[in-house]
Order: sequence, then structure tokens, then C-alpha cells
Amino acid sequence: MLDVETPPIAALEASLSGEVLTPDAPGYDAARRIHNGLIDKRPTVIARCRHTADVVDAINFGRDEGMEISVRGGGHNVAGKAVTDGGLMIDLSPMKGIHVDPVRQTVRAQPGVLVGELDRASAAFGLATPSGVVSSTGIAGLTLGGGLAWLMSRYGTAVDNLLSAEVVLASGEIVTAGEDADAELFWALRGGGGNFGVVTSFEYRAHPVADVLGGPVLHPVAAAPELFSFYRDFASDLPDDLGTQAAFLHAPDGSGTKLCGIATCHCGGDAQRAEAQIRPVRDFGTPVADMIARVPYPAINTGMDWLFPKGTCDYWTSAFFEELSEEAIAAMVAAFERAPSDLCALVLEDFHGAATRVDPTSTAYPHRQPGFNLLVISSWRDAADTEAGIAWAHDTFAALAPYTAKRAYTNYLSADDHEARVREAYGPNYDRLVQLKRRYDPHNLFHLNQNIAPGEPKA
Repeated sequence: MLDVETPPIAALEASLSGEVLTPDAPGYDAARRIHNGLIDKRPTVIARCRHTADVVDAINFGRDEGMEISVRGGGHNVAGKAVTDGGLMIDLSPMKGIHVDPVRQTVRAQPGVLVGELDRASAAFGLATPSGVVSSTGIAGLTLGGGLAWLMSRYGTAVDNLLSAEVVLASGEIVTAGEDADAELFWALRGGGGNFGVVTSFEYRAHPVADVLGGPVLHPVAAAPELFSFYRDFASDLPDDLGTQAAFLHAPDGSGTKLCGIATCHCGGDAQRAEAQIRPVRDFGTPVADMIARVPYPAINTGMDWLFPKGTCDYWTSAFFEELSEEAIAAMVAAFERAPSDLCALVLEDFHGAATRVDPTSTAYPHRQPGFNLLVISSWRDAADTEAGIAWAHDTFAALAPYTAKRAYTNYLSADDHEARVREAYGPNYDRLVQLKRRYDPHNLFHLNQNIAPGEPKA
């Protein structure tokens, strides 16, 4: 824990409509915990904000007191950078407001909203917006990092559907960024993470999606070489309406049985066409389970929730495959066989369609090439297994490195990824992001993120 003198907090307590928690306060331990049980940090002060004015007061307080500031949204944050050790944690999780405009087909949501909550509110009006793949994910971190989603091949990523954002800057100023107002900041927010301010409201474009045809088809792990070869070929020519993933994972019944599978999400309105386009996945091989069904859109984002239980120790890393060679498949099979926990998994997220038809420099999120994003999930229950869990993630990444591109998704980076990996995550947009960081946060007040350092601050 950092040696930080406890600042006077009476003024902050008096101004905030939310709670101000110190280490001896009831609720402090619950508030400092995030989804990843590996993270055990102790802020000096937690400001639980309820609205934008609270965020302004918290930022001003932390800046004026010289405190390190972290910002927590929904709390998934696998890298643990939502929590400061010894500083001020600005907790946005109480900010849960959602407003759906069915006429304009837009959704406005505050930063404490989770994916499942956004989905439910939108679905009441027969609408949906690309919102990730796990219902417990916070929309703030998801969106600011780019926002991969089941619907991205049809409608683009979360940032492609962001219309505007209300932001509190390091100065405490409130601005609204959009294509027609503060366009440079709006560009940076769409993939630049939390580097430029605290977003207190997101406005998204929504789409008429009531239900989808989706779910996984699972096979024994022995079928993996043939299944992934089939998947590579199947995914090479998919319609925009069909999003897919493939994975190595363990059975959710706790047996530890190693499996592999393909999951689908078809958002097209023609039921017969959807069935026909998914049929090759259902017909391949001899699956142990076929769970594809027509479900309401919010349900598709709960299908993987069991793989991300709150409180387990998590360490992730990621890379991109531009092509899925037989050698890469063999390396994944070998790596998964060595997995030290039944919560470990390897996931491939297919990139095609609308998400790949966006210029890589039109938003700060740059990864628009067709192919597959690889997510290495190392997760375990007992802290005593931490060394083995992290080692497996590192070893797996190293074994697959000969087959992957030097690109990364910021939301999947680990706490100890070095600067070169962060630069790879921002890709060709890094230099422009540095310039905008100097403009909006020259003293790097917001540095607990996949950080874009501004260099020498302005006088």
C-alpha cells in the first residue's frame, strides 16, 4: 500500500450525494472489490457517485489533494486498474440510469450500467445495441475499449454505435462529445479507454432486434483439430447477420471434462434463412450437446456467464489471428491440454462484416481486419494457484505467438502487459492519441488504465 497521508474528506462528504467510504466504514470492503478476485487493493477514499456533479466534485478533490485516481464502472476490469492502492477510487457503479427513445431508436445509459441491464431495458422496446457477450460486463469499460459484441458483424462494435458521450475532464469541466461537438475527443473516446476523462453518459444507436438464433454446439476435445479446421473454413464466408465464436473450455457441470465448441448468434429476421445458415455447425461431427435455440436477444449475452464467476482469480491476455493455420490449431490444442484449472479457456472471436468495413483510423479502436481475436482466459479459485495460473497464460501466449499478429484488444490486456503491448493495442492511432492526451489530460491524472502517456506536461 502506498504511503499516502489521509486527506481531509469532510468537504467531499458534504458535497457528494453518494457515499464517501474510508477503510473503517461499513461497506468499504464490498465497494473496493471488483469482479477479479486476484485484485486486492485498498483505496484511501472511495467516492460512490450518483450523478455527474458527484463525479466533478470527486475529480476536483482528488486532483487538488494530489491523490492517485482510479475509476470504476461495472467492475469487470480484469487488469484491476479500476482500483487504486492508497488513492481515490471514483466508483460509478451506483449510476444506473437508462433511457430508451424508441422513436429515435437510441439508448442513453450511465456508466454503472451492466450489459444485462442495458439489454433488458432496450429489449422492452424491441431494440438492441452491440453490447458484448457477457451480461455482467460494465458498459463503460466495454465501450471505451472498443466493444466487441455478438452483433458486431451486422451492426459494428459498441464504439461504432456510440452517438455521443457526456464527459468530465481532468479539469472538472463537463463536455458533451459527438461528431458535431468536440469531435476530436469523441474520436479518442471510441477505443482510447479511460485516458481522456470520466464518461458519465453514453448515447447509443439501437437496432430492431427482438430475438436471435444462437447458442453453442459442443464436442469432445479430441474433435478439436477437425472442428477448428471446419470452423476456419465456415467462418471464411459468413453473412453479416451471423456472429460466431469457437472455444476450448471445460464442461460447466464441474466435472472438469475438456470440450471444444462453436457458438453462434444469428440476428436476421428470416427464420428459415437463419436455420439454413447455421445448419453446417449443427451437422458437423458428433456433438455432445447442441444448445442452439431461438432466444430473446438479452439471453444470448448470458450464455457464457458461467465462465466468468465473480470472485475467482483471473488473468487474461489476447492476440489476433489473421489466419488459423493447422499449426496454430495444434498449438492451441496442446496448450489447452496443459490448462491448470477447469475455469481456463481459449476463445476465438470471429471478425467479419460491418466491424471490418470501418477505416482503422476513423475511431481510436483500430482492429478492423478480418480474422479471429484470441482470448486466453486463465482463471482459478484458490489464491495458492496464482503462480501456475499466470504461468499457463504466459506460456500459452508464447506458444501461439508465432501464429499471431502484433495486435491486442485493450479490454483483454493484463495488469502487467508492457508498454509495447499497449502500443500494439492502439495500433496506428497511438500517436494521435498521445497528442489528444496532452490536450485533455496533460498531467496524466487518469493513468490507471491501459495508459497513453502524454509525455512532458504543458506548463
